[in-house]
Amino acid sequence: MDIDVTTLRGRRAVQRFERTSVGDVFERLTWSYPDEVAVAGWAGAYGEEAFARVTYRQADETANRLAHALAAAGLEPGDRVLMFCENSVEAFLAKVGIAKAGMVAVPLNPNLASDVVAHLIELTGPKFAIVDAELWPRAQHAFDATGLAVGATITIGGGPVAGSPSFGGLIAEELTTEPDVEIHGDDIWELLFTSGTTSLPKGAMISHSSTHMAALNFALSLTRGLQHECDLRLAVFLPVIYHIGDQIFPFATFLSGGSLLIGRRPVPDAVAAALAAERSTALWAGSPQFVGGLAAELDAHPELDVAGLRVLVYGWGALSPAVLEQLEKHAPGLVTLGIFGQTEAIACHRFWPTKWPDVHRATAPAVNYVGVPSPLLASDVVDESGEPVRGEPGEAVYRSPAVTAGYYRNPEATAEAFRGGWFHSGDSATVDADGLRIMVDRYKDIVKTGGENVSSMRVETVLMSHPDVLRAAVIGLPHDRWGEAVTAVVVPQPGATPVEADVIAFCKERLAGFETPKRIVVADALPETVGGKILKYKLRAAHAALYSTPAP
Repeated sequence: MDIDVTTLRGRRAVQRFERTSVGDVFERLTWSYPDEVAVAGWAGAYGEEAFARVTYRQADETANRLAHALAAAGLEPGDRVLMFCENSVEAFLAKVGIAKAGMVAVPLNPNLASDVVAHLIELTGPKFAIVDAELWPRAQHAFDATGLAVGATITIGGGPVAGSPSFGGLIAEELTTEPDVEIHGDDIWELLFTSGTTSLPKGAMISHSSTHMAALNFALSLTRGLQHECDLRLAVFLPVIYHIGDQIFPFATFLSGGSLLIGRRPVPDAVAAALAAERSTALWAGSPQFVGGLAAELDAHPELDVAGLRVLVYGWGALSPAVLEQLEKHAPGLVTLGIFGQTEAIACHRFWPTKWPDVHRATAPAVNYVGVPSPLLASDVVDESGEPVRGEPGEAVYRSPAVTAGYYRNPEATAEAFRGGWFHSGDSATVDADGLRIMVDRYKDIVKTGGENVSSMRVETVLMSHPDVLRAAVIGLPHDRWGEAVTAVVVPQPGATPVEADVIAFCKERLAGFETPKRIVVADALPETVGGKILKYKLRAAHAALYSTPAP
């Protein structure tokens, strides 16, 4: 082996003794914690009993076997492997195995429409596919339309798809040795697709180095309050196969030497039971609404001991001080952390209610303070010309090593996103007098009515404080007088029947006149992604003609 000891710039660290590779994560932990649990599955989050709970040694051997199986199927480094899977131990081990082989994981959200799945298959050109048995009926039409065959089935909810082996069967006879593949930290190992709430999903290119930086960044926060970093036991029931959460939660756990508990789907009673049974020290909880549901579940079941919970991470909104107090009764000393990021940029802003208690008590949940950028993140708020703005809304822009390398095969969108040397988030934010950031809204969700800009998030917060409203989405709809009319679509509390006039009057007492919804539409449910983002474009399309007919 020739080692270059003269070149000081333009070097490529590709040897196993020096490289940064997601596929090396488990192997390196076999030298420190080989027999400690790396990944465990809660009920329903594994297909074969052999994968219910795996040590770091077993996880590494499984990933190696998959890498060899993919090579035996004729795939080469750089080839794409499509995954149509929800959370499971097998699916996460598969992602690491794909990375070991120098290939690219392409996990798709199973809730995407069939025509969108077919489009993404054509865009990425996968050579192999892994699917969940219970999800195959959703996938079959797109697979048939594009000629993509199933290479292996994770047997959750059924047996293998006809003509394919189970995941365990695929790898059973393969070697457990490390594959001999050259990998560089800047190589792309995963394509994560954006939520597609306003347009077709775009494939964010995630490098090995980006994942490591994002994971180490969050390991600092998740191990807070522990005597040893390797004591971390993280529970995650939100998606980590096709969602950006995979970067900052599972890999942060592994790089701490801790243990990951994967649940199939986020349901408050299952999460509460898991936290108690597994003695979890950290939880990725998602939305404040889910945190509220979890707190209620813990109140209803005082026998569940979650006193060991040290860190709870939430996002997508401000956490009510009342809910925080509720949680602290069950987990004394709990540190809650609000984060603000996105698929393309996951270093995140951080807001700790315990660091800024006065701000939190005075503003939450009506105002979504997201704190300050992580030390790994340069973040500014700029106007349309790219100039910094303070005290008024602008667009949040980022620089960080945990930012996407670009949108796969979409140079136009990439150039637009990275104009001016910053990644443009599409999120509207403000900076207060103390330098704290406030999330205002997605730019495309701001309602422009009668010359005023209305934050849909602010109106939604008020609506959800109404006793008859469980959930709310605020959109702008075409209106002859206002240009766009502030319009609310609400889901009632169980057993409640919101009265439009009463809800509007409630809002008028708490909002400016131009912020108050002109109409209230009651719905059984809101269209959303699994991550909880409401698909407002669907609401806008469904109710586009609302103001062309008189109110009842």
